[in-house]
Amino acid sequence: MAATATTKPSALSSSLSNPSPLPRTHKSPPSFSPKTLPKPTFPLKTSSVSRTPKPSSFTLRSKNPISDVLSAANQNPDDHSIDYVDDEKPREECGVVGIYGDPEASRLCYLALHALQHRGQEGAGIVCVQDDVLQSITGVGLVSEVFNQTKLDQLPGDLAIGHVRYSTAGSSMLKNVQPFVAGYRFGSVGVAHNGNLVNYRSLRARLEDNGSIFNTSSDTEVVLHLIAISKHRPFLLRIVDACEQIQGAYSMVFVTKDKLVAVRDPHGFRPLVMGRRSNGSVVFASETCALDLIEATYEREVFPGEIIVVDKEGVQSLCLMSHPQPKQCIFEHIYFALPNSVVFGRSVYESRRAFGEILATEAPVDCDVVIAVPDSGVVAALGYAAKAGVAFQQGLIRSHYVGRTFIEPSQKIRDFGVKLKLSPVRAVLEGKRVVVVDDSIVRGTTSSKIVRLLKEAGAKEVHMRIASPPIIGSCYYGVDTPSSEELISNRMSVEEIREFIGSDSLAFLPIGKLEKMLGSQSPNFCYACFSGKYPVEPREIKVKRVGDSLDDGLVGSFENIDGGWVQANHSPEEEKDKEFEGVVI
Repeated sequence: MAATATTKPSALSSSLSNPSPLPRTHKSPPSFSPKTLPKPTFPLKTSSVSRTPKPSSFTLRSKNPISDVLSAANQNPDDHSIDYVDDEKPREECGVVGIYGDPEASRLCYLALHALQHRGQEGAGIVCVQDDVLQSITGVGLVSEVFNQTKLDQLPGDLAIGHVRYSTAGSSMLKNVQPFVAGYRFGSVGVAHNGNLVNYRSLRARLEDNGSIFNTSSDTEVVLHLIAISKHRPFLLRIVDACEQIQGAYSMVFVTKDKLVAVRDPHGFRPLVMGRRSNGSVVFASETCALDLIEATYEREVFPGEIIVVDKEGVQSLCLMSHPQPKQCIFEHIYFALPNSVVFGRSVYESRRAFGEILATEAPVDCDVVIAVPDSGVVAALGYAAKAGVAFQQGLIRSHYVGRTFIEPSQKIRDFGVKLKLSPVRAVLEGKRVVVVDDSIVRGTTSSKIVRLLKEAGAKEVHMRIASPPIIGSCYYGVDTPSSEELISNRMSVEEIREFIGSDSLAFLPIGKLEKMLGSQSPNFCYACFSGKYPVEPREIKVKRVGDSLDDGLVGSFENIDGGWVQANHSPEEEKDKEFEGVVI
């Protein structure tokens, strides 16, 4: 089994513990119950902690360890209806939230998850702590479908974590919806995880050989088992022990009866930020947009390789292990994060606008109007239009009311999935030379249908501009991407792709210009999906099956979302573990 080096962590410097807060503005406050929130009684002074804290301060007990979760209403495991989802785009897998010290922790967690809904729409869950007991409610569906007033009333307490998910490892069923809660010798622990462990399969095989029993197919459960079998008594050191054995991407929040813990992997693949509310409560979230909604002030990122513990003693920061050059996911700025978020210290809006400006400079074309593929292409299109001196208009209108299930007429409608979501505006397009800006091309199926849709609406010319470099490799760090065989840029040249999608011209964002725009921060980003060079070499790989997508790029079912195991870079010893593989390509 490949494992990370067990370098002993050292305390973070005071400069890391006390960075200058980034000023942030807030919109109108969210609506809660009218009572005034009391001031917390615990100190929140950031300090360093050694590898050997006092055992007594970390002793964990629980009155009632919880191993099962409560299902939300409207669950129907026998439902076999067809679901229409956007399989053409890479999908961020999860969003996490953690809140300590607020009497309305579960309600704030609910609102923060709503702000992170774009990061996962298959399931949601919240774990709250009251009277030293971890109480959990999870369900399949959107946050608003899983939770209501009655369910939130069942989650009292001032300490909570939450999660929204897509599935990278583990199928889309209720038992795989996080946060997970489990009991072990010294108490109960809950965990919410954003990312993907590249050595999950070998770790699970080793644990099962030693008698561990798994209840889910999620890689996150491995972390709980590693915590449970650790020889260390303090919970913090159990987390450190577990993280020294896992490889890949993980931004995680843990909760015990009296602690909130945030952890980020040594490469910092996935984002995780820290903020505070005016009453002193501490908040962790995948994006700053979640902080904005619940009126928490952004303080800083959780640093790569850092573990932060929040309890009644305050906030403690520890370097998890020595970490290499950060490798933050560039697709957070291209597609995943909301434009109003600050991710990896950069404004997502400004990054996307700059991508559009670069495209206008590097790939100009005579045109009458610039439009976007909504919603992710809008900001880049604004940048392109401003730089090109051409009007930006809404040539495609996205329907925000498309449900998960639609019954197609018996007489098949061409491009049905695309037409459900995108409607062309003939008044904008007819007789015009149109530049259409999108964030990426994955399989190319949806792009071809969009081009056809625009031309059927009267566009004289359609010029595609893509605000990212060509995607040639799958992501193994928490993003749901197809296998490399399905990636059109891995199989075709730019000209061949242009012919396939039917556009009059096609241009991608040059990767060299992207790196130049990022400046001194450029080496801190992961470009593996553009280069095929992986910071953490994948050993066992979870991707979608070849041929997963149905009809067009916007159609698929829950059964297809999960995909199968694809083998790569395996040693002969690893071949004996094939029982975990659904499909070998």
